[in-house]
Amino acid sequence: MCKGFAALPQTCLVRAKEIKSKLGVLLQKPDNGIDLIIPYPEKSEKKPEKLQKPTAEEAAEWRESLDHVLTNNYGVNAFRTFLQSEFSEENIEFWVACEDFKKTKNPGKMAVKAKKIYEDFIQAEGPREVNIDHVTKDVTLRSLVDLSPATFDLAQKRIFALMEKDSFGRFLRSEQYHELLVN
Repeated sequence: MCKGFAALPQTCLVRAKEIKSKLGVLLQKPDNGIDLIIPYPEKSEKKPEKLQKPTAEEAAEWRESLDHVLTNNYGVNAFRTFLQSEFSEENIEFWVACEDFKKTKNPGKMAVKAKKIYEDFIQAEGPREVNIDHVTKDVTLRSLVDLSPATFDLAQKRIFALMEKDSFGRFLRSEQYHELLVN
C-alpha cells in the first residue's frame, strides 16, 4: 500500500518543493501571447566599449558642427548625457537608432528595427516620440512599405536640424562641454 509523501524523509520533501518551484517558473504562460509567435531575440551580452576621452583640441573641434560631435563616440555619449539633463534624449536616441538601422543588411532584422523605430519614435503617442511634422510622419510611414537604408532619412534629417538649431548651442555653452576643454 502506498503511504504517499508522509513516508518520505523530510530532506526529500524539501528538495522536491525546490524542484517544483523551479519547474513552475518554466510552466508559466508568457504575459504576451505574441511572444510565442514572434519571440524577441536574446540580447547578446556585449561589453560596453571603453570610450576614449577626447583631448581638449579634439573637443574644441566639436564647436565647428554637430557632425563633428556625432562622428565621435565620446561626443555622442556626452551629447546624450546633456540631452538627458534637458529631458530631450529621444532626439539623439532616434538619430542613433537610424544610424544603426542604416547599417543593417539582413531584411528580417531591418524589418524588426524599422517597426521598433516607428513605434518608439514616430508613431503618435509613442513612448519616445520625436517632434516632427505630420508630413514627415506620413512620408516615413509610406517608406516603411519598401524598406531601405534610407527609410528614415527625412525624419532623421529633421531631428538633426532640430538638435543643431536648438540643443547644440546650449551643449556648447554647458559646463559639461567646458570641462572637456580644460582637461
